[in-house]
Amino acid sequence: MYEAIGGEPALRELVDDFYAKVLADPLLRPVFVNFTEQHLDHVVVWLAEVFGGPARFTEQLGGHLHILQAHHDLGITEEQRARWAELMAESARVTLPADEHLQDSFNRYIRWGTEIARDVSAPGEPYPTEAGDVPRWEWP
Repeated sequence: MYEAIGGEPALRELVDDFYAKVLADPLLRPVFVNFTEQHLDHVVVWLAEVFGGPARFTEQLGGHLHILQAHHDLGITEEQRARWAELMAESARVTLPADEHLQDSFNRYIRWGTEIARDVSAPGEPYPTEAGDVPRWEWP
């Protein structure tokens, strides 16, 4: 799927487009109060690994456990999760190949992943200390 998406250059375009929308969105902006430009690089590397590209997130940035810990206790609401997924789908439509199967598979991952982020971010959720490998999303 990584190759079909267009690799890291396409993911960079997606992430740049997406975060421009996120940071301007009144519902999502509070979640990103500590946003840094480095966050963009990390999301590109994460998505690359998830979709079958190089395992750089695992090798250099702490893998799946790091993602879970980064979202811990953010208190992401269902409304914020849904808006995040909506904006990501919107960015995917304008930056990734128009292939319906690819878009559908990409958006299914986004929905699944945002549900995990919402759940781990819930107040009172135990701090993650273990996690499996970075999930690899495959074409169904």
